[in-house]
Amino acid sequence: MSGSGIRLWDFRNPSIKTLHITWVAFFISFVVWFSHAPLMAFIKEAFDLSTQEVKALLILNVALTIPSRIVIGMLVDKFGPRLIYAGLLTISSFFCWGFAFADSYEQLALFRFLCGFVGAGFVIGIRMVGEWFPARQVGVAEGVYGGWGNFGSAAAAMTLPSLALFYGGDDGWRYALATTGVIAFCYGIFFYITARNTPKGSTYFKPRRTGGLEVTSKGDLYFLLAMNVPMYLALATLVWKLSPANLGLLGDSACLALYCVLVVLFVFQTSQIWRVNKEHLAEGVPEIEQYKFKQVAVLDWAYFVTFGSELAVVSMLPLFFMETFDLDPVKAGFMASGFAFMNLVARPGGGWLSDHFGRKRSLTILITGLTIGYLVLSQIDGGWWIPLAVIATMCCSFFVQAGEGAVFAMVPLVKRRMTGQIAGMAGAYGNVGGVIFLTVLSFVDNSTFFLIIAACAAVCLVCVQFLDEPQGQMAEVLPDGTVELIDVA
Repeated sequence: MSGSGIRLWDFRNPSIKTLHITWVAFFISFVVWFSHAPLMAFIKEAFDLSTQEVKALLILNVALTIPSRIVIGMLVDKFGPRLIYAGLLTISSFFCWGFAFADSYEQLALFRFLCGFVGAGFVIGIRMVGEWFPARQVGVAEGVYGGWGNFGSAAAAMTLPSLALFYGGDDGWRYALATTGVIAFCYGIFFYITARNTPKGSTYFKPRRTGGLEVTSKGDLYFLLAMNVPMYLALATLVWKLSPANLGLLGDSACLALYCVLVVLFVFQTSQIWRVNKEHLAEGVPEIEQYKFKQVAVLDWAYFVTFGSELAVVSMLPLFFMETFDLDPVKAGFMASGFAFMNLVARPGGGWLSDHFGRKRSLTILITGLTIGYLVLSQIDGGWWIPLAVIATMCCSFFVQAGEGAVFAMVPLVKRRMTGQIAGMAGAYGNVGGVIFLTVLSFVDNSTFFLIIAACAAVCLVCVQFLDEPQGQMAEVLPDGTVELIDVA
């Protein structure tokens, strides 16, 4: 890639080889995660599903991803991305097969919920790529990983319906889904054999304690606890959406039980965070080891607006074009696909901007563009020239996905030994944004929906101004007390 110092097709370079091995793993995880979407017409017919039951499956698909990204972030910091990515792909293949061969709606719902686990794969690669590339290249590398991997959802949409027809018969869709599980299982084994956590001779830094994110001041501890609340509110919103008052998949007693589980989990996580931090906070953290949790919080909210809005907009855009311009589903789907296609260039582009023009400045520019983009989309109506509407959508999409690339260009530069947990929290906030924005969409019209996203982006733009540009080096302390310095600028 010109100007980045990264030659993407130099497979003799171990870093480039690792990047390709890793983005393919993420690509496959997205194929499995969104394999149901292009086959939903077959599934709906096979099980005679109602519109409400279909909506419930779509919601269940993102539910488990919120907590699993937090958990996977902890596991990858402790055990390394090689083992965790291999395990995630192989385990998820069984969930995929369970969904493919379900014989009741209850089984479909259960295995679609479990398939959300594979969506946590994104977090693993962020740590892996961060280990293999220096600060001056990590933005582009993370952008390639995220952008090319995210394209898995579009690849699934383009190939799985044809694969189902190739298999033929009433069960063709089942074999198409099962095929994605076979690919995930085989690639999980391949990844374990070929991948390595770090370049030869490099240290893989691990958190001193597991169970919660380490912070370096008491104020940051309270800040972290407060930042956990929105994730549980999003999960509670999902339960509410599945309750008898909405989609009706769960009964009142089941909803009450899940609300209680969420409260118990929140209390447990709070206790774990306190356990992890109480001792070293009481002793005082040496200045050389300190970092500011506000860096993590700002990145969380930036991903809430960027990836959260992408999840919501991709879900509604085909129907938006159908209704606005009175198009047939094929044409509307083709127009809407441009939003996802932009991932191939926009996310690496956002990483490149971050590497070359600064982390804070790039995020400021990109979120400003995102805000303006959604304001423009809110003005689209049937009187617009259709190509102009598509161009406006593509431009907005560029800023959205480049913003995602800029967020994760900085994640590995906050605190190396906790990159997995930081990425997990930011990734979870992206899913929280998707849940919140989709919930908002169920109450307002399309124009208001885009305006609300623009307003959230404007608030996020203010938050970004509190971000500190990484300077110099971060310090990581080895078990023997030796201090190793890592360049972050």
